[in-house]
Amino acid sequence: MLTDLSDTAAVAVSVAAWTVLGFLSGFTVSRIPLHRLDHDNWLTRLRRWEDGGRWYDRHLAVRRWKDRLPELGGLFPGGTSTRRLVGRDDAAILRFAAETRRAEIVHWANLAAGPLFLLWCPPAIGAVMVAFGAVAHAPFVVIQRFNRGRLDELVARRQRRRPPTTT
Repeated sequence: MLTDLSDTAAVAVSVAAWTVLGFLSGFTVSRIPLHRLDHDNWLTRLRRWEDGGRWYDRHLAVRRWKDRLPELGGLFPGGTSTRRLVGRDDAAILRFAAETRRAEIVHWANLAAGPLFLLWCPPAIGAVMVAFGAVAHAPFVVIQRFNRGRLDELVARRQRRRPPTTT
């Protein structure tokens, strides 16, 4: 611990820090160009064990609770909500998948920030702050990965149905 804050001050600083980190990560990631989000990277790539996102529904019943959590994708100018698919054409589906990656990156960034709280918090409060970060952000990561698995499956199914093009 780098500072000697009282427990009350450490909690107050932490509440402010979580708020600032949330807005800062959301704003920063909202500035990533869409073309950089049109494919998965090492972080956002679904793993085999996730079974195209179905693991989250089988084991965490994500369909039952995902719509009860807040969604702030449209908070910043140019942002897009990941609450509902805005169209059924391929372009809309691919855009939605890109926005799920954007949202996932925001929540991974916030989750990863948890250990920073150990810099000013006493150990017990720091541990609570790290746990809070995990509990507050992991469900959103789960939702985005679940949704993207479904979108990936939809795109693959559509591609299989298309007749081959001849040139």
